[in-house]
Amino acid sequence: MSEPTKTLEDMVREVPSEYRAQLRDYVESLLARRSTGQPAKPQFAWAGALEGLRDQFTSVELQHRIARSRSDGE
Repeated sequence: MSEPTKTLEDMVREVPSEYRAQLRDYVESLLARRSTGQPAKPQFAWAGALEGLRDQFTSVELQHRIARSRSDGE
């Protein structure tokens, strides 16, 4: 691996503001994992994100659509 040209601090400063909360969460989870020696408990912030589609699709239909879109993208 080559020598990095930017410091971590420089890269963090370049992260767009809309991603800083995610970056903070990730760093906090890394620090928590290190301090406890245990993996951080998973966060399910995405839970319920597709609730608005409940009347249009079943969970199986959504799974099939996701699988198709992944295979189309390859």
